Parts: sequence; structure tokens; C-alpha cells
Amino acid sequence: MKSCAKHILIIDDEPSIRQTLASILEDEGYTTSAAGSATEGKQQLFIQRPDLIFLDIWMPEKDGMVFLEELMTHGWSNAPILMISGHGTIETAVKATKLGAFDFIEKPLELNRVLATVRNALAFAQSENQASKPKMLAGQSAAVVAIRETIKMIAPTTSSVLITGENGTGKEVVARMIVEASPRKGKPFIEVNCAAIPEELIESELFGYEKGAFTGAVAQKKGRFDLAHQGTLFLDEIGDMSLKTQAKILRILQEQRFERVGGTQTHTVDVRVLAATNKDLKLGIQEGWFREDLFYRLNVVRAQIPPLRDRKEDIPTLCEDFIREFSRKHARNQVSLGAEVIQALKQQAWPGNVRELRNVMERLVIFHATPEGPTVFTRAQVLSQLEEFTDSTTVEGGNPNASTPFPSEPRSLREARITFERDFILQALKACDYNVSKAAARLGMDRTSLYKRLKQLGIDPTSDTSS
Repeated sequence: MKSCAKHILIIDDEPSIRQTLASILEDEGYTTSAAGSATEGKQQLFIQRPDLIFLDIWMPEKDGMVFLEELMTHGWSNAPILMISGHGTIETAVKATKLGAFDFIEKPLELNRVLATVRNALAFAQSENQASKPKMLAGQSAAVVAIRETIKMIAPTTSSVLITGENGTGKEVVARMIVEASPRKGKPFIEVNCAAIPEELIESELFGYEKGAFTGAVAQKKGRFDLAHQGTLFLDEIGDMSLKTQAKILRILQEQRFERVGGTQTHTVDVRVLAATNKDLKLGIQEGWFREDLFYRLNVVRAQIPPLRDRKEDIPTLCEDFIREFSRKHARNQVSLGAEVIQALKQQAWPGNVRELRNVMERLVIFHATPEGPTVFTRAQVLSQLEEFTDSTTVEGGNPNASTPFPSEPRSLREARITFERDFILQALKACDYNVSKAAARLGMDRTSLYKRLKQLGIDPTSDTSS
């Protein structure tokens, strides 16, 4: 399945190859970025986090096979890698796949071969990713227990569910728990990140299109509703959907019927819709950016996930689960946290919620656990792995001058990284005339994440006079 939410990085020293590949991929709805060398490619990896990488073998400065080995050794990216070369041999292809490349494509590039390989690679990566995602909302707090009880009651039904909560609280986890406990388990579960798909493309993504509907529509394409037939459609970040698309979603929820873009035939589907948002949709109704009738159609059942700062009693359980998971994943011995560390973690504000805590635990395991011998993490080690340090150490209440369990210390490497990231984002904004949606696509980010990062970096997206 093609998805414009997927971002592909092309690393090749030949401008014509970069241009040709980008044109092919963008015609299929993918977003792309390009690099003319391994050095430039590495730089973009840390900024854009692509979903897939094309990597040329024969390049000046650094050979693509050498760079592939570095990628695999250092774990710079989890994206599948497609090697391309005009001078390839069977031995080269075998070596590339042994090093970890997903596949090898010979030049000159053939359209159908390229697109089929891209689809296969992305599908494989998605299946691997889904297998590693949390399957249960962990914890024993009253709020979590109540959500699990709600899921038991609503899962067997066909009612729409609105899942609300801040970013990183586990909205997708709740959606998957509902599906797993429902009669639709094992049927299609199709996700749509409404914030990541450009407004001008979201209708064709949701409803599909007919051949000839627009330039580049060379064949009929099924949309997400088609693909979710007899299963479940998860509309994530539905608060970012345009009013025009909201009206069409409302009709489908009411009638279970739709037309593809450029078509006149009505198609009937059997789809259960789960929606999620981190926004206040009632405020959206008052301000005119969200339809009241759609809100009440979605809000048959509400699942409100509290932020981690409101269920801190779950932190020990979450930490234990994450450490166990990452110890297995990274071949480290079982480790634990001391009592003072748990207490310190409970005093954090955790603006990134469970996702932030999970990331911290993974970094702890990677950098401080060992393959042999038990380990007890220290307070200092936890400090060293807190991401976006100035944000993470803001204690509850939001007072930046309040005391925290982890005193701040200057870290020049972090400051250098932030400076580079800020300059890179500013360049993207300027190149897109300060259109945040276009800049997000250029950077390989979803729009909501970019807005959040702009705020953190003190960048005003409306002008170049940022603080």
C-alpha cells in the first residue's frame, strides 16, 4: 500500500538518478529528500528519520557498502535500505544483503521493479514495527484500570470510540487493545495519521481514486476505507482533518458508503472507526475548526488517557516492562532501578509521557547495561539519558526555576546538536516560504510534531525573526 506519509531518502552522487527516483516516488505519493554523498546522507538521517533509504554503491568520498556497514554497526537508522548500482554483481548483492540491506536493484532503474521493492520493504518494516509495539496499557493506577474495564465493555460492539490524551500517552495502544478484544481481531487494522497527510491528498488516501482522476492517476487505487473493509480504521490526530474531509467522514460513518475521487460509483463498506486526538474538540467546535455533528458521531464512547504525571504510581511497572523488553532486544543482562531513581523519576513532569519514559529506558539499557553481570542504574545515569533536558526536568507545575531531582549541567554536545537542528529547520521553513505543512513534508516529520519542535526551539513559523 502506498502512503504519502512515508518519507524516502535517496543517497546517490548522480543528480540525474536522484531526480529520476524522486520523480517516480513522489508521483506515487511518497515524500523524498536527497543527498549526494554518504556524509550528507548521514547528516540528513539524524534530522529526518526516513522510512526507507536508497543507497548507491559507487560513490566518491565513501563507498556505499562501507556506509551500509556503518549504518548497521552503529544503528543510525532502522529504515530498510535498498542498494542501487550500475556495476553490480551477484557477489556484491549477496554481500549487501548479508550486511543488512533489504534488497539490491541494478541500474538502469526499472519503474515497476522500483515501486514493487519499495512497497515490499515498507510493508516488511511496518510488520516488524508493529510486532515491537506495546500491546497493553501497563499499570495499576485507578485511571488505567478504569480504561481496561471500559475496553472490555466496548470491544465486542461496533460503536465508534473517541480516544483522547496528550501525545505519548498510548492512544494507539488503546485502539489496538479494543481491536484485539473484538470480533474484528485478525481483520484489517488500517491506521491514518491525519496530521501527516497533506490536506490536498487526504481524500485520495482515505477514499482512493479512479484512473484519470488527476494527473498521475494512471490506475485505480483503493483508499484506506476500502482496505479496512470488515475491519477497523484508526483515524489518529483527527483534529487535524479539514472541515471538507470531516463532512465526508461523517457521511461514511452514517451510511458506510463513499465514492472514490474522480468516480461516480458508490461503494459500500463495513468499517468500525476508532478516532484519536490530543486536541480539545469541543473548543474546536466553538472556534469553527471541528464539526459538531462529527464530534457526536465519533464520541459514542470516550476513552480518556491521563498523562503520565497524573498516574505516577504506574512508573515502576512501566520501567520494569521497558527494561525487560530492551534487555532482550539489545542482548543485555537484566537490570533494575534503585529506589532513589524511581523516586526521582516520579518527580519528573514527563511532557512526552509514556513514550518519553520508554525512550529513556531504552537509552539506559543501551549505554549502561552490559551483556554480563547484573546492573543497577544510578541517578546520574538516568540524568545522562534524559532527552530534551530542559523540558524533561521541568517539575510539575511548570516552574522552570523550581528544584528538580536532576540538577542541570552544561552539555556542549547537546547544545551543538540543538543549534544545528534549529538552523536546519529554519532553512526548510525558508525554502517552503514558511508553510509549516510543506516544511514538515520536506523534513520528513508530521505537522504536529514540527509545531511542537518549533515551540521548543523558539522558532516563529510566521517569519525569520525567531527568538
